[in-house]
Amino acid sequence: MSERSGSSPLVLRLGHEELVIRYRYEVASIVNDLLIAVWFIVGSVLFFSESTTTAGTWCFLLGSVELALRPAIRLSRHLHLRRLHTATESDQDF
Repeated sequence: MSERSGSSPLVLRLGHEELVIRYRYEVASIVNDLLIAVWFIVGSVLFFSESTTTAGTWCFLLGSVELALRPAIRLSRHLHLRRLHTATESDQDF
Protein backbone atom coordinates (compact mmCIF):
# COMPACT_ATOMS: atom_id res chain seq x y z
CA MET A 1 0.00 0.00 0.00
CA SER A 2 1.31 3.45 -0.82
CA GLU A 3 0.15 7.02 -0.88
CA ARG A 4 1.16 10.12 -2.79
CA SER A 5 2.33 13.14 -0.88
CA GLY A 6 1.11 16.69 -1.40
CA SER A 7 -2.39 17.71 -2.33
CA SER A 8 -3.01 14.67 -4.53
CA PRO A 9 -5.75 12.28 -3.42
CA LEU A 10 -4.81 9.21 -1.42
CA VAL A 11 -3.98 6.30 -3.72
CA LEU A 12 -4.22 2.81 -2.27
CA ARG A 13 -2.68 -0.19 -3.93
CA LEU A 14 -4.00 -3.51 -2.73
CA GLY A 15 -2.56 -6.81 -3.80
CA HIS A 16 -4.64 -9.28 -5.76
CA GLU A 17 -4.57 -11.80 -2.90
CA GLU A 18 -6.00 -9.28 -0.45
CA LEU A 19 -8.86 -8.44 -2.82
CA VAL A 20 -9.66 -12.13 -3.25
CA ILE A 21 -9.68 -12.62 0.52
CA ARG A 22 -11.94 -9.62 1.09
CA TYR A 23 -14.33 -10.79 -1.64
CA ARG A 24 -14.58 -14.31 -0.21
CA TYR A 25 -15.34 -13.09 3.30
CA GLU A 26 -17.86 -10.58 1.98
CA VAL A 27 -19.67 -13.35 0.10
CA ALA A 28 -19.58 -15.59 3.19
CA SER A 29 -21.06 -12.77 5.25
CA ILE A 30 -23.84 -12.10 2.73
CA VAL A 31 -24.76 -15.80 2.51
CA ASN A 32 -24.77 -16.01 6.30
CA ASP A 33 -27.08 -12.98 6.56
CA LEU A 34 -29.48 -14.51 4.03
CA LEU A 35 -29.55 -17.78 5.96
CA ILE A 36 -30.33 -15.89 9.17
CA ALA A 37 -33.31 -14.27 7.46
CA VAL A 38 -34.52 -17.60 6.04
CA TRP A 39 -34.31 -19.42 9.38
CA PHE A 40 -36.22 -16.70 11.22
CA ILE A 41 -38.87 -16.27 8.52
CA VAL A 42 -39.48 -20.02 8.28
CA GLY A 43 -39.50 -20.29 12.08
CA SER A 44 -42.04 -17.50 12.32
CA VAL A 45 -44.34 -19.13 9.78
CA LEU A 46 -44.07 -22.48 11.56
CA PHE A 47 -45.21 -20.85 14.81
CA PHE A 48 -48.65 -20.18 13.28
CA SER A 49 -49.62 -23.81 13.84
CA GLU A 50 -49.26 -25.75 17.09
CA SER A 51 -48.27 -28.88 15.18
CA THR A 52 -45.18 -27.18 13.69
CA THR A 53 -44.06 -25.21 16.76
CA THR A 54 -41.20 -27.61 17.49
CA ALA A 55 -39.87 -27.26 13.94
CA GLY A 56 -40.19 -23.47 14.28
CA THR A 57 -38.19 -23.59 17.49
CA TRP A 58 -35.41 -25.48 15.69
CA CYS A 59 -35.41 -22.85 12.93
CA PHE A 60 -35.01 -20.11 15.54
CA LEU A 61 -32.15 -22.06 17.09
CA LEU A 62 -30.44 -22.37 13.69
CA GLY A 63 -30.94 -18.65 13.09
CA SER A 64 -29.34 -17.92 16.44
CA VAL A 65 -26.35 -20.11 15.57
CA GLU A 66 -26.02 -18.21 12.28
CA LEU A 67 -26.03 -14.95 14.25
CA ALA A 68 -23.11 -16.31 16.28
CA LEU A 69 -21.24 -17.02 13.04
CA ARG A 70 -21.31 -13.34 12.02
CA PRO A 71 -18.55 -12.21 14.40
CA ALA A 72 -16.63 -15.44 13.71
CA ILE A 73 -16.58 -14.59 9.98
CA ARG A 74 -15.43 -11.03 10.73
CA LEU A 75 -12.71 -12.26 13.11
CA SER A 76 -11.50 -14.85 10.59
CA ARG A 77 -11.32 -12.16 7.91
CA HIS A 78 -9.41 -9.83 10.22
CA LEU A 79 -6.89 -12.52 11.18
CA HIS A 80 -6.45 -13.65 7.57
CA LEU A 81 -5.75 -10.10 6.41
CA ARG A 82 -3.48 -9.53 9.39
CA ARG A 83 -1.34 -12.45 8.23
CA LEU A 84 -0.87 -10.56 4.97
CA HIS A 85 0.51 -7.64 6.99
CA THR A 86 -1.97 -5.11 5.67
CA ALA A 87 -1.47 -1.67 7.11
CA THR A 88 -5.15 -0.66 7.31
CA GLU A 89 -8.53 -2.29 7.20
CA SER A 90 -11.46 -1.31 5.04
CA ASP A 91 -14.13 0.85 6.66
CA GLN A 92 -16.61 -1.84 5.68
CA ASP A 93 -16.93 -4.58 8.23
CA PHE A 94 -18.67 -7.47 6.51
